[in-house]
Amino acid sequence: MPGDMNPAQRPASPVVVDDKTGKKDKNFRRYASAVERALSVFDTALQEWADYIAFLNRLLKALQTKPSGVDEVPYSAIVAKRLSQCLNSTLPPGVHQKALDVYSVVFAVLGKDGLSKELHRYLPGLSPVLSFAVLTVKPGLLKLFEDYILPLKSAVLQPALKAIILALLPGLEEEGSDEFERTLTLLNHFRDNLSRSRTGDGDSIGSSNERVFWQSLFLTTITSSSRRQGALAYLLRSLPKLDPGPPLPAGNGEIEKPSIDDVPESSPHVQAITSPEPGLLIRCFAAGLQDDQLLTQRGFLDLLVTNMPLSSAVLQRVSSQDLELLMTAAASVVARREMSLNRRLWVWLLGQAAPQDTSDKATDSPDSGSSKAPAGSGRETPTQYFRRYGFTPLRNSLLKGLRTGSAVAAVRAKPFRICLSLMDRWEVGGLIVPQVFRPAMESLYDYKTSAPTPESFSELLRSANVLFDGIQSHLIWREIVSYLDEALDMHQLTRDGGNLQSTTRALDLVTFVIKTFNIREEDMLTTHLPNALIVTLASLERLAAQSTYFESSQGARVYSSSLAIAAFLLDQIPPRAFQPPTKTVQKSPAIPAASNDPEAAMIDVSQEIRNWYKGLDPNENTVDCSLEDRELGAIAIPLTTRLLVKALSRSDAHMAPNIELSLLKKLMEKGSSQSEVDIELLLDTLISSSSNAISGETSLPILLEQVAVLEFLFRDVANEQWLSDHRVRMILRDIIKSLWACVSPSAPRHNVEAIRCLWRVHAMCPDDRLVEATVTGLMQRHEEGPSQSSPNIDGARKLTTIWSHSTSLSAQVPKRGKQLQRMHSLADVRLERLEYSPEVLARPLLLLLDALDKPSGELSVYVRSWLQSLPSLSWIVDLLAMHLDASPFMDGLRKQSKSETLGEEVEAEALGQIEEIIYYIHTISNILAMPSTNVSSAVAAQISVPSIVKSLSTETNEVPNKEAHESPDEGATLRDYLLQASIFMLQQLLLKSKNNNPKAQQLNRASALLLQRLVSITDSSPHDKSGLQGILIRLLSESVQQKDIQLQMILIDDLTVVLKQSSAPPQLLVNGDIRRASKEDRRSMSQVSLAEKPEKDHHPKVVSGPDPLLLDCVILGLSSTDSQGALEHWVRFLEVCLPLFATNTFQVMLPLTECLGRGIESIFHILQDMFANPMAEVSLGSEPIQSISTLFNGLEQVLARGHDQILADESRSSSQKSPEQVQGFFGNMVSGVFTSEAQASRSGTANNRLTILLCFKDAVKVAFRIWSWGDDRHGVPATSALTSASFNYTSIRLKNRTRRALEHLFSAEALECLETLIEAWQFGGAQSDNVINLLNTLEASRPKNTVPTLFNAIYSRTNPAVLATQHKSTLTSEVSDVQLASFLINYTRSMDDDALDEIWADCMSFSKDVLGNPMPHRQILPLLLEFISVLGVKIDNTNFGEQRRMRKDVGDLFVRLLAAIFTIKPITFSHAVQPSDSDTVGALDSTRSSGFHSTSPNTDVVVILALILPKMIKLLIDTDRIATATSTISLQILMPAFHWKNFPNNITIHTLRIVQALSRVSEISKVWKKDVAEAFNDSRFFSSKPLSLVVEGWIPILRQWALIDRDRMAELLSRLSAPASAGIMFGVGASSARLEADRKAQLNLRRIALLTLSCSDDAFVINMSSFQEKVAELLNATAASSPSSVTRGEIYMVLRALILKNSAVHLASLWPIINAELFEALSSIGQIASRETYNITSILQAAKLLDTLLMIAPDDFQLSEWLFITDTTDAVYRSQNWKPVSLADSLAELLDSESSSLNSASVPFHTESETGVRRPMLRWENTHHLPREKLLDQVLRPFLRQLSINSFESTYQMESVDKQACHDELLKDLFDDSTLV
Repeated sequence: MPGDMNPAQRPASPVVVDDKTGKKDKNFRRYASAVERALSVFDTALQEWADYIAFLNRLLKALQTKPSGVDEVPYSAIVAKRLSQCLNSTLPPGVHQKALDVYSVVFAVLGKDGLSKELHRYLPGLSPVLSFAVLTVKPGLLKLFEDYILPLKSAVLQPALKAIILALLPGLEEEGSDEFERTLTLLNHFRDNLSRSRTGDGDSIGSSNERVFWQSLFLTTITSSSRRQGALAYLLRSLPKLDPGPPLPAGNGEIEKPSIDDVPESSPHVQAITSPEPGLLIRCFAAGLQDDQLLTQRGFLDLLVTNMPLSSAVLQRVSSQDLELLMTAAASVVARREMSLNRRLWVWLLGQAAPQDTSDKATDSPDSGSSKAPAGSGRETPTQYFRRYGFTPLRNSLLKGLRTGSAVAAVRAKPFRICLSLMDRWEVGGLIVPQVFRPAMESLYDYKTSAPTPESFSELLRSANVLFDGIQSHLIWREIVSYLDEALDMHQLTRDGGNLQSTTRALDLVTFVIKTFNIREEDMLTTHLPNALIVTLASLERLAAQSTYFESSQGARVYSSSLAIAAFLLDQIPPRAFQPPTKTVQKSPAIPAASNDPEAAMIDVSQEIRNWYKGLDPNENTVDCSLEDRELGAIAIPLTTRLLVKALSRSDAHMAPNIELSLLKKLMEKGSSQSEVDIELLLDTLISSSSNAISGETSLPILLEQVAVLEFLFRDVANEQWLSDHRVRMILRDIIKSLWACVSPSAPRHNVEAIRCLWRVHAMCPDDRLVEATVTGLMQRHEEGPSQSSPNIDGARKLTTIWSHSTSLSAQVPKRGKQLQRMHSLADVRLERLEYSPEVLARPLLLLLDALDKPSGELSVYVRSWLQSLPSLSWIVDLLAMHLDASPFMDGLRKQSKSETLGEEVEAEALGQIEEIIYYIHTISNILAMPSTNVSSAVAAQISVPSIVKSLSTETNEVPNKEAHESPDEGATLRDYLLQASIFMLQQLLLKSKNNNPKAQQLNRASALLLQRLVSITDSSPHDKSGLQGILIRLLSESVQQKDIQLQMILIDDLTVVLKQSSAPPQLLVNGDIRRASKEDRRSMSQVSLAEKPEKDHHPKVVSGPDPLLLDCVILGLSSTDSQGALEHWVRFLEVCLPLFATNTFQVMLPLTECLGRGIESIFHILQDMFANPMAEVSLGSEPIQSISTLFNGLEQVLARGHDQILADESRSSSQKSPEQVQGFFGNMVSGVFTSEAQASRSGTANNRLTILLCFKDAVKVAFRIWSWGDDRHGVPATSALTSASFNYTSIRLKNRTRRALEHLFSAEALECLETLIEAWQFGGAQSDNVINLLNTLEASRPKNTVPTLFNAIYSRTNPAVLATQHKSTLTSEVSDVQLASFLINYTRSMDDDALDEIWADCMSFSKDVLGNPMPHRQILPLLLEFISVLGVKIDNTNFGEQRRMRKDVGDLFVRLLAAIFTIKPITFSHAVQPSDSDTVGALDSTRSSGFHSTSPNTDVVVILALILPKMIKLLIDTDRIATATSTISLQILMPAFHWKNFPNNITIHTLRIVQALSRVSEISKVWKKDVAEAFNDSRFFSSKPLSLVVEGWIPILRQWALIDRDRMAELLSRLSAPASAGIMFGVGASSARLEADRKAQLNLRRIALLTLSCSDDAFVINMSSFQEKVAELLNATAASSPSSVTRGEIYMVLRALILKNSAVHLASLWPIINAELFEALSSIGQIASRETYNITSILQAAKLLDTLLMIAPDDFQLSEWLFITDTTDAVYRSQNWKPVSLADSLAELLDSESSSLNSASVPFHTESETGVRRPMLRWENTHHLPREKLLDQVLRPFLRQLSINSFESTYQMESVDKQACHDELLKDLFDDSTLV
């Protein structure tokens, strides 16, 4: 066993030193008894300083009774402890002097040998005295060291050497003091004593022991900042000067570090400070240079200059890491911007010969004559000195600082500030800054993405900006140009094999630098930016020559990034940089004017620039321009031109030459000459690329850029050659053909872009008819052969697409340079109006209209469908009317209009031109024959020159339009003109001409047909054609199945006419009122009227019902995917059919709604896929947007018909109760009434209404999904610039259409629609946000409408009896009252604060109704609390109404709701909270507090109160109201929670946040303080889990509790009772009472420790004396006392808390107790007799206390640190005969000797030195799971073995201390209830 070992084995070890008070000599026993009696006086609670002196006098007298021959002190450990307590800094100097007298007697009694054995007990008490002793005390203390400690052997002094040095260094802090020289001499004597010591065999070990002295001094300087000033004073006087290294060879300017062999041997004194290795010396200086005191830094710099120059042999021998560490510390002093420090640093870096003048005279280059050493002098210049010795370590240290991964901006900014300060000396900064500039920019660039906050990056950016502005321009741009050159090196790119990540990063970095920093200095703008531009362009030209390079996406990205850099550089260069040079001196080689290889010449220029930068002197302030003799434009423009040519030659859509063209444009704008642009080369390239476009090899991006190049040539370069060069027409024609191929009606990805580009081409055409002729030819081209007279269907679709977009884009098309020739008469008016777009399409449009003559053809059917839905139909009619009026035939008729008959010559001439007039009339007639409301709008358009109509009207015998005849100059329309023109021609040809020429007859028929069409527009007579219904329906169904779209259209038209003319009254079937409205309104037949009531009993009944197969036919046509081309026909057909189903409206609604909704979703999914996958070939038979809009029209028609029908039925059923009838929402959609029927039963009406609402729900879901598409981009990738315009156009069109539909639906059934949206809201994510956004967008869902609707929805589920029938929900939506309340909260939070005025009255009424009868609403009462808090927050943000009254109402509601909640359902804590529960609270709180909604409602009142209570307390205003709410919360939540049987497992973070919110209100502290006190005093409190709950919940509460109640700590300390042995000593009761006392003491000690940790630092300084008293009392406990020694573990926890939370100055009185107790506790490991007092748990806690002390390393503890660990270099560099002296090493050796190989497993200790942060070695995770019997072997033994080494390594590595880790480890121990008795 450890206690049985022979003490002779370790004579110097404190483990085995023991008192020998058991001698049998009578005199000795009398002597020991006297000492014991004297010591007992100290235990009587000394109060005054006089009591201390009396105690010391009595002890002194007892020691003087020593018998002769006795050299021991009885009870030596207690004597040493009491004496050290008497040397407390708070006691007066008289006590200190008396204590030193006793020390002197004790040392005299012990003698040299005895003191050698007892030094570990007496030295710790003396060590701190010199730091606070007065002048009268210091001499006595120094005398003790001189007389008794100094003579001891080196073997005794060496372990305590660091403590001795620490004890004496305070005497050197004041150089003029009386003790300075004496202390200095004493330290030298200690050093000499070690040096003169000899071993037993006579060999000197002086250098070795002197080494220990110096290493201990260095360790002292590193670890103790308070003793660093004294250490500096000693070093200044005693540190030997290091020998300089070998001299440089004469004239050698190269930098080459000498090898180790060249370094001479050092003197013995130098070897003493640098052996075994100089690492501690380096770290000593590093610590001194980083000290907070300016004088200390200055002193260490002086030491560097005088004793350790850079050229010293030692610094040449150290490792590069150590030298960089020293250099980092030295360079960091420049951050102070203190001249005295900087001057010393320059001398150290540049050598003693460095000039001290830092003015402008000393800023010459190091290569200039002023800095060179005289020839033959053999001395090196300061620059050479720095290059040889300081350049590499300083550069590496700065680079290491720049590459640190720290997230702290101040740490990142330190190297930037150092570099800026180094620029003050050109010899240093001129060499260093160019080397670190690029890494500095990389560090800044990396931090931009890794910075924790934008403010952190801004802080670092400020430092970088200052550095950037301080560096000379040519140094900056030398690095940038070099970086660009390396990144774009073609050989490097080829060698990388396609791995271009480093190149991409380099280009990104350059972009970041030039865009972030100021590059607008004059020399930058005129010299360096042009140089960088030319180098970049030349590199790009080399890249462009490699065609395979662009095959990879990375290669393309590199090229694009380089182009972007060039473009940015060009933007910054001012025009003056392009001016011709005026200087003619020393011209550089010029570019040959007619070089055979211009590319090689340009590359030579770029190489010349690179060489110029490489040859620059880094320290030159001014440089000559590299391109001084040449014009920048003459170099850059040819380079850019060739780049543009090569870009046009590529066929890669991702590499469009837009940037190249932009560069060339900007160069031309800034340059002074345009002659450098190779126009011929550009045109030839365009011809080649445009021919590739025809073959399909070029996509739209390339076409756009080709057009941009042509515009550039047209406007800026070649205006003279434009009209004469035939190549221009060839290029334009090819581009038009390529653009034609890009237009696609079914895949509208690029339509907008392509058509805009087409009009840009038209603006450049030298021939006005080039676009028209080319498009006409393209329309007539067929795949199976050459061009034909009629256009193909694809060409027709493309032309209609171009027309539709052109009419809306005509205002955006650039105007042409010359005006078109105008035609006479009506043609002049129309052509002027169509000047910029439609007239170009006149010829292709006429070809398209020719298809109307073939009603059975596919093209004809398509053209009819297009014209029927065309908003700009009036433009076409205008164009035809213009040509009709301008024809020669009309002129001839006008001439003979006054005669009764036509002359033969006139008639013959007219008949020769009759075909043209027939063509126009026939075309107009075909247009007017279409059944569309657009036709009436087209002919109703006003004519610009009404005098034409007047002239015609006066020549006709009839005037169809009487109003126009009476006032022809006002309101004349096209219909008037066409009516009169047709009448006029009929009159002239029928009445006057008797010629039966077939052409004339054809003209007559055409005119009559035109007249018929015009008349039929305003009047229509019904016809009985009902017999054809069945046949046509069956044929139509068959055509759908056979996928014949043209047949469907024809049959639909036929059937429509038959149904209209043979069915119900005409007023119901035909809307004769032609409304003048918007284009969208004309196409959409779904209009809502809130004013008109449904008419009834006005029209007669329908005679015959529809065919039974009609509904099936309609559904079949609408649902067929192959009938998309005829979709509008089917919807219009549905509109006609709906009145026929009046008797069974509700039976047909569900299938029709389902069919239309399915069709909408099908088209929408196809449209989504089209944009989600741009490469997919997806197309529809018609335009997707128009198809969706058409289907929505049909859906609204169906819903309008059904809703009006149900309103009419409900109105009839309730007519007996109310005289008023409910108005319909869709009243004006169809003008008519329903047939009268017998009143249906109530159940039938309810069923019908349910059917209607289900249809409404489906429609809302479909509309919402489409509306959300443009917002959430679900399934749509990031659209490129090529498709963004089309995507935005499509999504906006769909959003507008669905919004109108939703407006109508909400206006009709707000409650059901809202519940449907809430169903979608429950899914969360972006969909939930879209629901809220939609409601805030719709006019029908304003807060004043939505909030009452939500209240009705809640009432419908909680208490439906209070609602009227029309306000009740049908409950068809799967939404609960809790979800509705949650949605109400989120919707209210999202609405504008100003909207609170609209809903305030409804909210108050609803809340009061709920409080009046809360039972039905019991499930949502907690959510209503949150709703009230949201209202309160909005009150704070507004100022409307009576603020005080509103706040009072909110406060009353909150208090009453709180009472109602707890009255209906009191809170229970029946389950324990799992750790995972508390982990999720943060996410919920952050979500709700940040304003985002939560779709998972939480009805836990505790959670809700924790969230809203901080806000509500501000709104409660009145103190009584606050007190009432607080009392309710305390009574209903806190008290049950803290008194529940499974406390504290039932406590959540929400409960504690409620307490935190209450603790911030001082008026109610009495309420919550009682609850907190009861919980804190509960014996189960320290079972709280997890630890995060304690840190986030309990610790803030306890901190506030202690601040309010200042006596809380004193009250806890008073609970601790001193150990006593009285009471029951035997039997069962004794053990039980002792356990109870132990547990009570343990809990109180843990409470004290936790409260100490919870409060701020030094919060309980006033209680420090009570701490000391109670700790001292409890440490006297034994295994049999009550409380017993089991509480020692908790005492050590309290000591750890005090050390962590108090400054070292306040702990001075505790160190004797801590040292003695810690020593005894750890010593008990090797003593069997101490096992009862110190159990294994107490020993483990003592080890943790030691671990904490070694980490924190207070200055006072360092004085006794040597007792526990080896704190000198012996911890690492141990000699062969080394024996452990410290306690940890001795115990480790003892335990290692006892451990067996079978039980050698140990817990690994992670010191984490690689992170630079020191953390505790003993961690709770590694110890709590082990059995107690294994702790000694598996935990303590390896801990003690590694303790000294780890402590030394941490000091050596200069690691920072992680105090938070110590804090967390202590918390884990406190809340480990397994260690409680």
